[in-house]
Amino acid sequence: MSITQFVRPEAKILRVFRIRVVDKPGCLGRLATKLGEMGANIGDIAIVSQGPDFLIRDITLQMDDEKHLIDLIDALEHMDGFDLELVLDPVEQAHEGGKIRMRSRKPLDSIAEMRKIYTPGVAQICRLIQRDISQSRHYTSIGNSVAIVTNGTAILGLGNIGAVAGMPVMEGKAVLYEQLTGISGVPILIQSEDPDTIVNTVLNIAPTFGAIHLEDIAAPQCFEIERRLAESLDIPVLHDDQHATAVVVLAALLTITQRTGVDLSASRVGIIGLGAAGSGIAELLRSYGVKQVYGTDLRQVSLDRLQELGGTPCNLAQVMQCEVVVATTGVPGLIKPEMVRPGQVILALSNPDPEIQPEVAMAHGAVFAADGRTINNALSFPGLFRGALQAQAHKFTDSMKLAAAHAICGQTKLDNIVPSILDREVHTHVANAVARAASLTT
Repeated sequence: MSITQFVRPEAKILRVFRIRVVDKPGCLGRLATKLGEMGANIGDIAIVSQGPDFLIRDITLQMDDEKHLIDLIDALEHMDGFDLELVLDPVEQAHEGGKIRMRSRKPLDSIAEMRKIYTPGVAQICRLIQRDISQSRHYTSIGNSVAIVTNGTAILGLGNIGAVAGMPVMEGKAVLYEQLTGISGVPILIQSEDPDTIVNTVLNIAPTFGAIHLEDIAAPQCFEIERRLAESLDIPVLHDDQHATAVVVLAALLTITQRTGVDLSASRVGIIGLGAAGSGIAELLRSYGVKQVYGTDLRQVSLDRLQELGGTPCNLAQVMQCEVVVATTGVPGLIKPEMVRPGQVILALSNPDPEIQPEVAMAHGAVFAADGRTINNALSFPGLFRGALQAQAHKFTDSMKLAAAHAICGQTKLDNIVPSILDREVHTHVANAVARAASLTT
């Protein structure tokens, strides 16, 4: 059996309807009933303003597609007691003007301050760093800065959309860095698919940063680019799609197998899709001690890479015989319900639509199933880089990644399989574990 590809359906859309509602009992209920009958998923409802006999409310709605949106608008225009004043896109609003900016950490409210932070005082620090370049980590932002580098060839599930179109993702990464760990993440867009150009560009700008975060660069070029940069630079380099994803997957599997009594090291683990994420997962599982890693992909080069990592290339049917199955294909519905075996663990990680819905997999015998909404690499990359910067590491090692996975697993509470991304303590624990692992390997 082979993997087949088909067009991904459009993701659901989110809109805010600003509606003038007559201020009488039952009106809001009638509106909510109509929206529900038409299949809209109602979120937040807020009063924006009010008049003598009316309220203006913002109602957040999730819809299937643009046609669904048009149908809802048409229905509201024909309802008595309601006037649709505006339809807002909250996602576009959140991105207006960009999501990041550079700002000073020091006040500038006097000439005396200017003389300390700029001329003539700054010359003293320049000479200090000239004598000992390692002081740049203490007296400049270099030690707390990470370059987030992309060429836009593998943006989310959108594919090769170009570096500039990928900027919103890079800004999002920068927000996560700053908010979760205090790191300054700086997006770097490179308009090239040539590995030499990308490598040389990063090598030339690398002195500005304490680490390099490669993001959304398509396989197989991503493997060569990461390898060459890691070999050439004395600062940590990590391709997020490979290794940060792998860390969170391993953390989730550690939690799941502990709770189900499955021995992960002795289990057969099958990976469907051996691009950046799939290959990274296979590599880290092998490093953890999983002896039997099977994988399938449409590309022979990906199968060859798995074999080099110590895994076994096979077909989809053989992968589905494994006790643990991880899918990273971007093909919704690839895993059919009848393929699921009793007692399997299935992680279908493609977003926004997984290879099989977790509830469907569970209904057909899986002991546990999850999708990409649960397992998100944002749980690991902030802590990985914070720990590496904290330890002034020169590279990322398998022991640092394994330490991050164990730390995430250790912070998982109750019935969750991973902690909340917004739990700052989790990222602190991950960073400290990574820093300890780095200090032990240097």
